[in-house]
Amino acid sequence: MSSLKAHGLGTEPAEPDWPPLTEAEVTQVVGPARVVWRSPRPLSAAAVVERGGRRLFVKRHHVTVRTLEALAEEHAFLRHLRERGAPVVEVLDVAARGEWTYEVHSAGDGIDLYRDALSWSPFRSATHARAAGEALARLHLAAEGFDAPPRQVRPLVASFTVFASDDPWTALAEYTALRPQVADGLRHFPWREDTARVLIPLYEDLAPHLPHLTPLWTHNDWHASNLLWDTSGQVATVLDVGMSDRTTAVHDLATAIERNAVQWLRPGFPVREGDALALLDGYQSVRPLSAAESAALPELLPLVHAEFALSELGYFHGVTRSAENTRLAYEYYVGHAEWFGGRAGRRLRSTIRSCLRRRAARSRTWSGTSG
Repeated sequence: MSSLKAHGLGTEPAEPDWPPLTEAEVTQVVGPARVVWRSPRPLSAAAVVERGGRRLFVKRHHVTVRTLEALAEEHAFLRHLRERGAPVVEVLDVAARGEWTYEVHSAGDGIDLYRDALSWSPFRSATHARAAGEALARLHLAAEGFDAPPRQVRPLVASFTVFASDDPWTALAEYTALRPQVADGLRHFPWREDTARVLIPLYEDLAPHLPHLTPLWTHNDWHASNLLWDTSGQVATVLDVGMSDRTTAVHDLATAIERNAVQWLRPGFPVREGDALALLDGYQSVRPLSAAESAALPELLPLVHAEFALSELGYFHGVTRSAENTRLAYEYYVGHAEWFGGRAGRRLRSTIRSCLRRRAARSRTWSGTSG
């Protein structure tokens, strides 16, 4: 049993799904190096290593989760972002060794303030929330022009196909047919009834806005621990595009609000409303939302986690074979959406609608004055 504990799906440390990286293993991939920090994140094994005075980030995946071909999709997106000036890490190498696939990145600039925080931990301050919104908007501007198709079928990807469709039941049938591990895992749950009861009514509110959203490759895992920070509280480097795919900008923004403003790991799911508004304000200060995006954002919030929860469910059921984590992933699929239909979720959505209306009214006022 490993002495390194990983983050689980709750607040307690858990045994890692994958054995931690060793120095001997790292040396086989990058040459003589020493491990200076091992990541506690659960879905892969990763470490910061030092080689010849330079720090590198090495990440190892099981081949059932990421092949070299799968990493090439992510790395093409990273290269496009770097060419457009986005502060993302540089891909230095990839390697395959038996059942493992490795990727080597630059360590990035800035301070890893949240490196030991659970993935859904809140921002330390509204300043960080606003800076994260600004950085996300800049990333979306840099992503424009990257016209790669959606990713091939992979575990642990935050795609947007089922509830982006004009027929979500057919899209859900296609999604599960392409992912036997998801289909088999869902057999243990009343997923058709829960989808009809909870998610389809929410989808019907979103559906009128879908034709007006422009596809864009997006990060899809925008939370504080995937960002490095400078001493003034601004984002210095963006990390981990492992869940990236072709979605829409407002889907990515909704993901950022959902992951950072609702404290899913605390009892009662308290909301940091100020962080949500600061993140949204920071985003719009760089890339104002279109009218269609503003209308879609509150309706996307209840659904934005659903497809990734299904992907997680397939991973836990078919790869790590954890019945408990499979159950938790299913609870996320239904429960996150259900929460947004309750009192606290409706209030957050209403607050965001009001914020967007006020900004639109100010924009009309300024436009009239300048005219």
